Amino acid sequence: MRLTWLAFAAVAVARQAHVGSNGIIQGHEASKNPGVTEWLGVPYAQPPVDQLRFAPPQPYTPRGEVSIIWVDAFLILQLTEMYRDCMYSVSKLVDYPDKTPQFGSIFEAFAAINNNTQSEDCLTLNVWSKQDSKQPKPVYIHFYGGRWTSGTTNTPFYYGGGFADAEDVIVVTVNSRMNIFGFPGLPGHPPNPGLLDQRLAVEWVKKNIHGFGGDPNRVTISGQSCGSAAVDYWAYAYQSEPLVAGLISHSGTAISFPTNNRTTAAEHWYTVSDQLGCGSSGDVLPCMRKQNASAILAAASAVKVPTTNPARKAPAFQPTVDDVTVFENYTLLSQQGKFARIPYLVGHNANEAGFYKIATYAQGSTLTDEQWDDFNMQTFFCPSNFEAAHRSRRHTPVWRFQYNADWDNTRLYPTSGAYHGVEFNMIFGESAEVTGIAESDTQRQLQEEMRSAWGTFIADPQNGLRAMGWPSYNPEALTLAEIGLDNHPGVSFVSTKNSSQRCAALLAQI
Repeated sequence: MRLTWLAFAAVAVARQAHVGSNGIIQGHEASKNPGVTEWLGVPYAQPPVDQLRFAPPQPYTPRGEVSIIWVDAFLILQLTEMYRDCMYSVSKLVDYPDKTPQFGSIFEAFAAINNNTQSEDCLTLNVWSKQDSKQPKPVYIHFYGGRWTSGTTNTPFYYGGGFADAEDVIVVTVNSRMNIFGFPGLPGHPPNPGLLDQRLAVEWVKKNIHGFGGDPNRVTISGQSCGSAAVDYWAYAYQSEPLVAGLISHSGTAISFPTNNRTTAAEHWYTVSDQLGCGSSGDVLPCMRKQNASAILAAASAVKVPTTNPARKAPAFQPTVDDVTVFENYTLLSQQGKFARIPYLVGHNANEAGFYKIATYAQGSTLTDEQWDDFNMQTFFCPSNFEAAHRSRRHTPVWRFQYNADWDNTRLYPTSGAYHGVEFNMIFGESAEVTGIAESDTQRQLQEEMRSAWGTFIADPQNGLRAMGWPSYNPEALTLAEIGLDNHPGVSFVSTKNSSQRCAALLAQI
């Protein structure tokens, strides 16, 4: 039976977001979650092209490149797809020993191996919201990982409809520039426009989320891997104006990964400009802005970086210390309490190395079990403890977690365990979609519990987890939330006290 014109109009109006920056944005029902509306590919910034290439993002103003119509003097953006990925070099699948049948589909979804259209015109975000409440909803904004070199929101791995449906939060995923386009490090200019993309996206959400039914005073930002480090950077860069009510870091803090200094960043920049015929010194920016984007990306991807950590090869183009968005000594800043006093949920997985082993194998390197254990501790466990401990001492609400579960349908190879990124199958809940293998009953139970905890934190970062019985982190007490131990659908709490000496020694080596 066809909808009448009035009924159709009512449905259309229900899925329109009245947004000051963009006019009216027309969404549509999420195919996998009836009752959830999704708005995909919403521009939050001007296309960073021509004179805006390598520059900080500029606020969005309506343009003709997206589908725009006028109805009764209202500007309506009809957005039905994820638009375009930002520029990055697509990795290749690794023929890893004893890989599971689902290895390829998992790796492609998580590591952004796809045939998506890429463009510099990519600064968009996606929104999912249930349209069943008159009360403003809490908002969850997620930044993807990708070693500062790649990443996309256009993957089933980060499909937000399921989480929005389960916890009645508004889910937002953000595209931001990576590699040389996001972290050019060029002398005399802001070196980290990719981090500024994230800031502008959050500003856009704060200004406009009410049009989607959201509460601008309850915005939590989340990130995974380098996106997780970016969330922690945020707390130091925006102490006086954090904009957000809560922070969630999955697998990475400000002291987890290296950064570039100005000298190194400039060397890498000039290596690319010289290769493209723009010169190796002085102001080469006008010339670089005229170069083909794919040629720039190829030249940047070829820049060699000395290997200092065989478990994780540093990229040539990554955040550069500028004392504005990125600082040099986060260890000292953390000890001094130079971070925003907002609630923080920080954690990692029990075997982060289970994912990193694949890239190391592809490079022909072999590490011992002891070296991999040190990598897990030095890069993830200890930095999370360190940051959480200093927040606790400054009376900032902070919670610690470690994800442990190892499910049949998310396993990469027999001993991959709780590897880097796998816990997002519990938040976004798309493992069956990615692998074609159904979730087990206990897997779904743990998913419900973890979604509930995250949803509770997003709704009330100050007190939500405490009301659920999660103790705030104390390095001397049983306060590390162990999630999914032995694939049990529950949470237990243990102490991290016995790791203090080892962590001190490992962090001293960074």
